[in-house]
Amino acid sequence: MINILIVEDEKNISDLIKINLTDAGYRCMCAFDGGQAAELIEQNSYDLILLDIMLPMINGYELLEYIKPRDIPVIFITAKASVEERVRGLKLGADDYLGKPFEIIELLARVESVLRRNKKNDRYLEIADISIDTLSRIVTKGEDTITLTLKEYELLLLFVRSKNIALFREQIYEKIWGDDYMGDSRTVDLHVQRLRKKIGWEDKIIAVYKVGYRFVVNQ
Repeated sequence: MINILIVEDEKNISDLIKINLTDAGYRCMCAFDGGQAAELIEQNSYDLILLDIMLPMINGYELLEYIKPRDIPVIFITAKASVEERVRGLKLGADDYLGKPFEIIELLARVESVLRRNKKNDRYLEIADISIDTLSRIVTKGEDTITLTLKEYELLLLFVRSKNIALFREQIYEKIWGDDYMGDSRTVDLHVQRLRKKIGWEDKIIAVYKVGYRFVVNQ
């Protein structure tokens, strides 16, 4: 599932965006100031960031400088919609620019376009010896189809989209199960063990001491 971070300090706008993107099949998280956004970006993996400019603590332009080295596409969504502001945002590295007020249908179209340009929305994923059809949720290895439970499939996508990044157990639990992590690692460990065995990635999904797991793949 595509993960999107919404950085918007006006809660009603943030809620509106989140509801519509969630209905469209995206997984969303929200930050209400630049400092909170920086923390979330440090802790999580995102496919796209929707970024307001006028933010408390750290503004959108400053936050974009923090995002750029992470190769995450950014759409500015802001009331600062003058030509000069658009040019500044695009020159700094934003992928698109949407002025407020906006129509939800236009937002969805721009999100799809940016994801497509950055190849974040591809139907087929191929990595190592595994192929994933994200529309039909079919996972194959060579000519063999691998049967995974829903949680195992979501776990596989999480590792594939976070390659070479150490994921904390609490991050994995919260992303896959959608609940606050209660400190019991057995659920995460059991599902990781089953996934590794089913797809033969015992040497690729490795345990990271006192952290969690990392999917190791050569770039």
